[in-house]
Amino acid sequence: MPFIARYRKEQTGELDEVQIMNIRDRLQQLADLAARRESIKSSLKERNLLTDELDGKIDAAATLAKLEDIYLPFRPKRRTKAMIARERGLEPLASHLFENQDASDTAEQALTYVDAAKEVADADAALEGARHIIAEWISDDADARESLRKLFWEHGTLVSEGFPGKEVEGAKYSDYFEWQEPIKNAPSHRVLAIRRGEKEGFLFHRITPEEESAILILERQFLNGRGSAAGEVKKAIGDCYKRLLAPSMETEVRLRAKKQADVAAIQVFADNARELLLASPLGQKRMMAVDPGFRTGCKTVILDAQGQLLFNHVLFCTGGAGQIDRSKVEAKALIERYDIEAIAVGNGTAGRETETFFRELGLSKKIVIVSVNESGASIYSASEVAREEFPTEDITVRGAVSIGRRLMDPLAELVKLDPKSIGVGQYQHDVDQYALKRTLDDTVTSSVNQVGVEVNTASKQLLSYVSGLNESIAGNIVAHRQENGPFKSRQEFSAVSRLGPKAFEQCAGFLRIRAAAHPLDQSGVHPERYQLVEQMAAAVGCQLADLTHDSGARAKIKLENYVSDEVGLPTLRDIVAELAKPGRDPRKQFEVFQFADGVEKPTDLTLGMKLPGIVTNVTAFGAFVDIGVHQDGLVHISQLADKFVDDPNKVVKVGDKVQVTVTEVDMQRNRIALSMKQQPEIGGKKERSGAPAAKPGGRGSNQARGNNGNTQSRWRRQ
Repeated sequence: MPFIARYRKEQTGELDEVQIMNIRDRLQQLADLAARRESIKSSLKERNLLTDELDGKIDAAATLAKLEDIYLPFRPKRRTKAMIARERGLEPLASHLFENQDASDTAEQALTYVDAAKEVADADAALEGARHIIAEWISDDADARESLRKLFWEHGTLVSEGFPGKEVEGAKYSDYFEWQEPIKNAPSHRVLAIRRGEKEGFLFHRITPEEESAILILERQFLNGRGSAAGEVKKAIGDCYKRLLAPSMETEVRLRAKKQADVAAIQVFADNARELLLASPLGQKRMMAVDPGFRTGCKTVILDAQGQLLFNHVLFCTGGAGQIDRSKVEAKALIERYDIEAIAVGNGTAGRETETFFRELGLSKKIVIVSVNESGASIYSASEVAREEFPTEDITVRGAVSIGRRLMDPLAELVKLDPKSIGVGQYQHDVDQYALKRTLDDTVTSSVNQVGVEVNTASKQLLSYVSGLNESIAGNIVAHRQENGPFKSRQEFSAVSRLGPKAFEQCAGFLRIRAAAHPLDQSGVHPERYQLVEQMAAAVGCQLADLTHDSGARAKIKLENYVSDEVGLPTLRDIVAELAKPGRDPRKQFEVFQFADGVEKPTDLTLGMKLPGIVTNVTAFGAFVDIGVHQDGLVHISQLADKFVDDPNKVVKVGDKVQVTVTEVDMQRNRIALSMKQQPEIGGKKERSGAPAAKPGGRGSNQARGNNGNTQSRWRRQ
């Protein structure tokens, strides 16, 4: 998809990756629909039930739901009440009642079907059996099901209640013990939370419309008389709805709500993952990377500018005074010995204390000290990838290396992890895992190809996400590089085992060769267009390399002269843009960030305190922000801006540096409420410039808990 979107714009009408993905997904839906259609036809043919009329209806079904509705009357079923009634010979009675609803001879007709041998004891038993048959006819009617399906979705109410006796144990779901809202308006995170609570045995929920409305729809379709027969049909309608249609429609609407919630949650995860993957890289720097710890010390590694491990050691940055003093001497010696340019400190346990330790060393201002999000580092350190890279090192060393490399190039390091491990989603374990994996793989692939890959330094994992490549070919590229030295030109890719012409066509434009002899080999210009660029250079009277640094020469290029059946203006404009900045990194410039001094744990916070923070996760109900106290605070969607916000992603992204105000600190539940408003409400009152900040546990905190009840109640529900 990245190849098609970037290098085949004329053929697609300039569709972007998202549009191409939608086409792929729709194609899969149609393929699944076609496969189900053929399966149904095959089943009907085997039982000699497929008529020309039925065949036409099946072919005309545009959705899977419609197709299943058509097939439902013919689907093999378990033994039903209607089947038993038919076996007792009551279907003619059912037909009489259904087709002659003005008839008043119901009792007389029923008596003729009384048969002790068939277990039809009296007229009431005969009528009951007939109603079961009518109920099944109504339940199997495609139009009736479609009408109720629409009613359940448009007017259904999601009602959630606490499971009796589980109120204390399931206290975290207490906001849903008495909850209801229209299902079509229920946000993704709430649907998934209620489903999780039900799965864990603390909640149960229903999704139903008003029963009277549903039965009225059925009566309008099936009730057409005023005789005693119509009375029996009316009873059958009520029985059909309660016993057959309501449970079936509720199951369908539950699945629809779940699927819709999954789509929204997966998109949140994908958007956050993209921002994290495309975070600003510090670049190739000689690095000291530290995985903090209290009791066992801080595992410290030295990496060269290419991220290779040179040395590892343990510093006790948070121990007793004697240990700290010795570690300061050791740290300074290592920094001087390896000419360190940057220090990466993991943001986990003891992270802030360790960061303070290094800031108090009195180092040169040229040495940047950065707190690095270490989510998933422990998973990487125990992975097969890490064991392959560092077979002789323990997991603490591997984790520290990962922290350092994340600072150098987040994308190159994070692709080694399962995207679900990087902690930027909501309810990722509750959604469709296949759909989640596919979307996240698409996100990683898109991110890698957007940035491009330096082929001579990239890992096998990074290369495997390049368009046209897979894990096997990526491994072959690395093996070829190790055996034959660095690639000097893109043409050398053809010597890699199993990298054939089609794979070369798709991957070549995304693989870069720094300092290559051919100037375009380090750019995003595809090799298939090299000859075209050479023609441009000849036409303006300069060397090919001149086009990459001479804006005057590029300005002389008349793109319309190079339009052909294969190449249009979209591709030509891309080529000229790439010549202006060959191999440019689309990621933002790295900016050093520092948390507030002296604020290292929740007890250091005071209400009204203004702090710098980094957005770590964006959800449908707000954004979580790391303010350096080992506990992310929540900026509720209502607190993201002074104006109304309907989508947090329109205001913040993962990795954004923001200024927040502390509005509540709940030590018991480990919750911190933050605001990005200019004048947020603190303790039920708008903040006043120069007003003293209250400490947690003081009067201001009590006011925040007491007067902010509506806001915090909404926060808990979210």
